Amino acid sequence: MSSRLHAERRQALVSRLDDGELELRSPTVALWRGAPQPGTVITQQGSLGELEVLGVLSPLVAPAGVSGVVTGEARRGAAAKRPVEYGEVLLRLAPLGALGNAEERAPGEASASTASWVFRAPTSGRFYVRPAPDQPAFVTEGAHIERGHTTCLLEVMKTFNRIQLSGDELPQKVRVLRIVPADGDDVEQGDPLLELGPA
Repeated sequence: MSSRLHAERRQALVSRLDDGELELRSPTVALWRGAPQPGTVITQQGSLGELEVLGVLSPLVAPAGVSGVVTGEARRGAAAKRPVEYGEVLLRLAPLGALGNAEERAPGEASASTASWVFRAPTSGRFYVRPAPDQPAFVTEGAHIERGHTTCLLEVMKTFNRIQLSGDELPQKVRVLRIVPADGDDVEQGDPLLELGPA
């Protein structure tokens, strides 16, 4: 059983910039984890990671009426905790379609970038996306996988545990939209590992 408590979700603060982009800010002093990577499509009430305050985790979501594409440089280890102050800028959103990133996606794929499900770590450990450095990854972004498929290894006290996709809320087959932790990141029980969408 996890020792962590979970609280109701919190909404990010938002301000509109002159160039049309939105800044999303922290609603409290906290440790922020699970930050969405640049290029991620955020819809209203979409996940922006989690805030931890005194050991209590709160899902952080975009406010109603706020949507866009995360801009900026890719951050390695986005799943790791980062201290943030009240009102600190967490990320910027460009209006949907403003980045011209449609060429990076197949037609009709943009709306599918919003996660329908999040597969979370069943235990704490060190995350590895491949069985060995010279081996192919268990999962890749864009891949279609089924329940029971091995998604990663979690190392706990020098023991490597294969983590299989499971969850009664999941359909038999899903598509991997995003691998949240970087290879070698430490994750805690309940941290998001994969963002998933319909296959």
